[in-house]
Amino acid sequence: MEILIELLPLFMLIGLILFVVLGYPVAFSIAAIALLFALIGEALGIRTNFLQGAMGAFTLRIPGIIENFLLVAVPLFVYMGVMLERSGLADDLLETLGILLRKVPGSLAISVIAMGAILAASTGIIGATVVTMTVLALPVMLQHGYSKELSTGAICAAGTLGQIIPPSIVLLLLASISNLQEVNVGSLFFAAAIPGIMLALMYMAYAFFYAWRHPDKAPAMSMKAIDLTAHQLFLRTIKALFPPLLLMVGVLGSIFFGIASPTEAAGVGAFLATMLALVKGKLNLSVLKSVMASTTRFTSMVFIILIGAQAFGAVFRQLRGDQLIRTFFQNLNLDVWVILAIVMLVLFVLGFFLDFIEITFIHVPILLPIMHELGVNPLWFMILVAINLQTSFLTPPFGFALFYLKGAAPPEVELHHVYRGIWPFVLIQLIGLTLVILWPQLALWLPEFL
Repeated sequence: MEILIELLPLFMLIGLILFVVLGYPVAFSIAAIALLFALIGEALGIRTNFLQGAMGAFTLRIPGIIENFLLVAVPLFVYMGVMLERSGLADDLLETLGILLRKVPGSLAISVIAMGAILAASTGIIGATVVTMTVLALPVMLQHGYSKELSTGAICAAGTLGQIIPPSIVLLLLASISNLQEVNVGSLFFAAAIPGIMLALMYMAYAFFYAWRHPDKAPAMSMKAIDLTAHQLFLRTIKALFPPLLLMVGVLGSIFFGIASPTEAAGVGAFLATMLALVKGKLNLSVLKSVMASTTRFTSMVFIILIGAQAFGAVFRQLRGDQLIRTFFQNLNLDVWVILAIVMLVLFVLGFFLDFIEITFIHVPILLPIMHELGVNPLWFMILVAINLQTSFLTPPFGFALFYLKGAAPPEVELHHVYRGIWPFVLIQLIGLTLVILWPQLALWLPEFL
C-alpha cells in the first residue's frame, strides 16, 4: 500500500496523457484527474483532511491568477497578432521579400522563412501565421515548381518561430509561472532573441543548400515586378517593412528603454496594430468583431487550462509528486548535464502528444525548482524549454502547425508530404537546442549585457 501511495503522482501523469491522447478536452481532463486523485487520496487516508487540504491549496491559487498583472498581456498580444494578420501585412511582405531575394537559390523558401521571422517578431501568433503563409505562399511555391516537401516544411517551421522570437506568448506564460527573480518577461524576451534569429538563419541555410543540391525542386523565380527601378524597389521595401518594424520598436523598444512594462507594451502593440489596420483600410466593424472573437476564444482556452493546471499542481504536490521527482533525480547520481539531457528528451517526447500550453502549466512548474536546486541557471533553462516546446508544433501525430497548414493547403498537398517536409526542420531545431545547451551565452549574453 505504501508503494502504491508513493506512485500515485506517477499515475496522475500517466492518466493525464491517456485522457489527452483519447481526445478529451485538455482543461477538463486536467481538472478531472486532479479531482479524481484528490478523492483517491482522501479515500486512502494519506493524510488527515487530504481532500480539504488539496482543494484549499487550489482555491488559494485562484486569486493569484486573477491578480497577476502579467497575464493581462496575453489577450493584448493575441489581439495584436490577429489584428495584424487581418490588416494584410503579409501580402506585401512576401511579395517584396520575393523580389529582393529573387537571385538567391531557393529564394521563395528563404522569403517565406524571413517573413515568418518578421511576423514572429510582430505578432507571435503561430496559428494565424501558418495559415496566412499557407494561403499566400504555398500556391505560389507550387506554381514555381517547388517540391511539396520543402514548401510545406519551410512554411510550418517559419510559422513556429513565433514560439521563440519575442514577443512570444509561450515566453509570457513561462514568466507567469515562475516565482524566481531571474526569470521575468523582459529577461526572457532578450534571452530568446539570439536563439530565435539563429534558428531562422539555420532554416534559411537549409533552404539555400536544398535549392543548390536540387535546383529542379526549388527553381529560380521569375517575377513580373523584376523590372522595378532601384528607387521604386526602395519605396516598396520601406512600405512593406515599416509596419512590422513599427510594432517591433513600439513593443520591444518600449520594454528595452524602460518606458513600459511588458503588459503595457502589449497594450501599445494592440493599439498600433489597430491603427495599421485602419491606415490600410482593413478596419471595420466586421473585422473588429472577428478579431475580438478570436482573441476571446484563445484567451479563454489559456485561462481555463491554467486553472485546471493549478488544481492538478495542488493535488500533485499534496501527493508529494514534486518530492518524488526530486528524489528520483537525486538518486540517479548522474552529472547535472546528463539530467538536463534527460529532461530535454522527456519534454521533446511529451511534445508529440501534448500542446505547449499543457506542458508549460503542468510539467515546467515541477521541473524548474528541481533544476534550479541542481545549479542550472533558471533563465537559461526556460529558454531551452521554449526552444524545445517549439518542436511540439512540428512533431506528429499532434503537431498543430501541420494541421493548420493542411487545413489551408490546396487538395494536392497531402499529409504525408507535410510529414516528410518537416523532419529536416525538426532536426535543425534539435541542433539549435544543442548549440544553446553547449554555449549558454547564446541565451544569456544579451540580457546580461543589457
